[in-house]
Amino acid sequence: MLARSAVRLAWLMTALVVVASACSPGGAPRATSKTSSTAAHPDVAKASPTPTPSPSEPSPSEPAPPPSPPEGACYRLSFDELAQSANNDHPYLCGKRHTTQTIFVGRLHATDGVDSDAARAQMSRVCPRRMKHYLGGSRTDRHLSRFNVVWFVPSPEQAAAGARWFRCDVIAFGRSGHLYPLPRPRRLHGLLDGSAALGSYGLCGTAAPGSAHFERVICARHHSWRAVSTIRFAGDTYPGRHAVRAEGNGICKDRARAQAGLSLRYSYGWEWPTHQQWRNGQHYGFCWAPG
Repeated sequence: MLARSAVRLAWLMTALVVVASACSPGGAPRATSKTSSTAAHPDVAKASPTPTPSPSEPSPSEPAPPPSPPEGACYRLSFDELAQSANNDHPYLCGKRHTTQTIFVGRLHATDGVDSDAARAQMSRVCPRRMKHYLGGSRTDRHLSRFNVVWFVPSPEQAAAGARWFRCDVIAFGRSGHLYPLPRPRRLHGLLDGSAALGSYGLCGTAAPGSAHFERVICARHHSWRAVSTIRFAGDTYPGRHAVRAEGNGICKDRARAQAGLSLRYSYGWEWPTHQQWRNGQHYGFCWAPG
């Protein structure tokens, strides 16, 4: 997804610090009872014919790890904050203007740190799938929308204290470098199942794609062109710029002609995937039309 390629999380977490539990204070031996490590009952101590040393006080229990963020929470983040791997903002009222919503909180399986390749692979697999189920709609609907998903992990301090959660947040791009306010959770859930959703949250342009004044915007903003369909290419290997340009152009032209009906005049624009976008997972391009 073009919007997806614009977001690259900066995984700058430090290595996870594992704190080993210490011995009992003063080096005294631990209690030998299998049921408790507390000191012997006072009456038992008094009945002993010979004095025995009191066992040391038990070491305090390790503190619980920091709590996970709540699912369904809303936040008022900026576009620049998406580049941070961790976010410790307090949840914002979902009834007020907000730009992200947590749709899932999971537990990292990786044992080598929250910044590991395994952790990133898990999040990049789980979070898009959670967004799919949360927003609904078809695969084409999601590609034509301005919605995307980002993820956050615990801060270095939280990770050192034992936190192992990750958080999946839905966002919507308003225009380049800016997020668009989200609707309330009740409306956002399953929004793309509605037939009119793309009229507000779809991908539109301020001018014809490829022209000097073209900018991607959400369709709720002023626009003159709209992405009306996607054209997907088969295979794992990039076919090459010439191949995707020529093949997609023919398909897009046919779709525009069919949409024009009896009219002999019609306009369309074909935006094919680049090699870098293909490597990022976008194996499709956009067919544009005025509107």
